[in-house]
Amino acid sequence: MSKELKLPIYLDHHATTPLDPRVLEAMMPFFTECFGNAASKNHAFGREAHRAVEAAREILAASINARPQDICFTSGATESINLAIKGLFHAGGKTPQHFITVVTEHPAVLDSFRRIASEGAEVTCLPVDAQGMLDPGQVAGAIRPETKMVSVMAANNEIGVIQPLKEIGAICREHDIFFMTDAAQALGNIPLDVQALNIDLLACSAHKIYGPKGIGALYCRRGNPKVPLAPMMDGGGHERGLRSGTLNVPGIVGFAKAVEISLQEMKTGQARLRGLRDALYQSLREGIPGLRINGHPDQRLAGNLNVCIPGIVSETLIIALAHDVALSTGSTCTTAAVEPSHVLKALGLSSDDAQASVRIGLGRHTNAAEVEHAAHAIVEQVARLRGLASSH
Repeated sequence: MSKELKLPIYLDHHATTPLDPRVLEAMMPFFTECFGNAASKNHAFGREAHRAVEAAREILAASINARPQDICFTSGATESINLAIKGLFHAGGKTPQHFITVVTEHPAVLDSFRRIASEGAEVTCLPVDAQGMLDPGQVAGAIRPETKMVSVMAANNEIGVIQPLKEIGAICREHDIFFMTDAAQALGNIPLDVQALNIDLLACSAHKIYGPKGIGALYCRRGNPKVPLAPMMDGGGHERGLRSGTLNVPGIVGFAKAVEISLQEMKTGQARLRGLRDALYQSLREGIPGLRINGHPDQRLAGNLNVCIPGIVSETLIIALAHDVALSTGSTCTTAAVEPSHVLKALGLSSDDAQASVRIGLGRHTNAAEVEHAAHAIVEQVARLRGLASSH
């Protein structure tokens, strides 16, 4: 083992990412000397904070080819998703409203749709194929006269699958339906252009791209077409009336810096990650008989690897690897039991295969030595666990 190797190795970058030191450096002054409230524009302290917020808004807007006035800062992608779905539903009043989404969406999306369904909305949840891909033709086939919005995740948080947003956006625009995407995993990892993709609502979060936790944004198109949203919080009318509350200036500054770095390093960074990911997959496939990849082999995030390892229970493997490698199942844990991932079940995996799957998320600081060590540790523990299982 290399002396430089620090254990455990972090391979759970879809859950969160470490704060980039360059992001922290940009944020630090706004905790101390530049502490003003961005809404207090009648004195120098507030104006300084306001300028920093607006500069950050421009950076974030430019990164997705949006207008700065269409960016609303929130506490994260979950809040942005709730504001988009519930806000659009409540803005529609008592008229019949139909929404379309996908079975593999993040719980923030699915639970928000469940909530508005309980309040009278009709929601269609479309299936995916065995590789996790949505057929745009199914979107077109599900549209009704009262359809209000289609919500499709840009890149999946478990299997990394990248959906055909351009085709879906074109269908939505043709039918005058709003198109929303959860881009929490996509921002900074794949190019996003809300004009070219006809996206009307886009949710994102800083902590997935080496920024701080507790800050995110919602892009909401305010013209051609204008998306009507009812605010979720009242009290001051901040963020053009969409989201009241004192702005998190250090978080916003850090978010913008994280976006800036991600865009600058996207091309070379993603190519490097893809190489490491493919090397890891090759080592695991050679060392673990029966291992299968979950999701589309190519249409996926560069740092994502989700594999099914028959004959083991993923939770047991993750605990066995705790001193060497930090991995995830990607599924929702409850106090009573670990449920099979709804994403993997949607791909057609059995409950046993879903519970034998692990999510590996490589990141900006992952190196070849770490990948080699992780592969060896995973292969070794799988062999041990399979041996234990067969001896019983």
